[in-house]
Amino acid sequence: MLVAGAGIAGVACAGELLRAGVPVELRDRARVPGGRLASRRLDGRPVDLGAAYFTVDDPDFAALVERWRAAGLAREWTDTFDVYGPDGRRTVTGPVRWAAPGGLRSLVTDLADGLPLTVERPVRAVRPGPTVDATPYAGVALAMPGPQAAGLLDPALAGPARVAAAQRWSPVLAVALRFPARRWPDFHGAFVNEHPVLALVCDDGDRRGDDAPVLVAHTTAEFAAGHLAAPEAAGPAVVSATVALLGLPEPPETVYVHRWSFAKPAPAPDGTYHLDDSGVGLAGDAFADRPRVQSAWRSGRDLGRALAARLRPTG
Repeated sequence: MLVAGAGIAGVACAGELLRAGVPVELRDRARVPGGRLASRRLDGRPVDLGAAYFTVDDPDFAALVERWRAAGLAREWTDTFDVYGPDGRRTVTGPVRWAAPGGLRSLVTDLADGLPLTVERPVRAVRPGPTVDATPYAGVALAMPGPQAAGLLDPALAGPARVAAAQRWSPVLAVALRFPARRWPDFHGAFVNEHPVLALVCDDGDRRGDDAPVLVAHTTAEFAAGHLAAPEAAGPAVVSATVALLGLPEPPETVYVHRWSFAKPAPAPDGTYHLDDSGVGLAGDAFADRPRVQSAWRSGRDLGRALAARLRPTG
């Protein structure tokens, strides 16, 4: 059994299969696991550049999060965000947002511990059988954005190819900004409405609990779409917008731009995964009415259980 994609959905899927006694191979094209729970070291410190946080309301996911919390891997961050809009700034409360002192990628790394993971090994093509790059497998799980999966799937795999191609995703640029000192108004994170550049700004030092003078700005999909070919060129506009929004006295010392061509899926509330008689399954937060970290984990777990029910040894 092959699982392609070592984000949180992929590692959850592979973990279920392994626990059920199904031989599994987990691959990712990147150098490290994590997917969109991405953290990058900036000036010697991890910075979250993918998902900004996660929320919890599923009992099974809550049990996992409690294990992370007890191990010091996850922490309650805040239930309060600011909202900037045409009418100014206001504060809103909502669900508790969780963060990770070591960056959200550390949570995927924890789940991947003990799994047969191979990195920097992309899947090139998935054909009927199912067969991956000329190697036959008992089953294949693609835990990745639908547009990426669609590019791998042979048209003869009509079910998964149709489902993957139907997914709609929007892009985002995530921009890490390291300043000489913390000189902004106290806040945790801020949603930015009706802005030409910004959609979300988070205080990464507050989020991670070390008070580092680092902000992470997420752009609107429309702004990102115009800069996918050369994302670094968008840095000055994001810096200018963030400095103006928060009234900062000086620009950042370090700027790093990360491109997410497939950052956020359109909601799809029908089921938590796709699996048909082809033996090829799809998982990820696109299979949810609220795309988020918990949704991706549940999708991978549920697909893993469904595949295990088909493939586990009997007798």
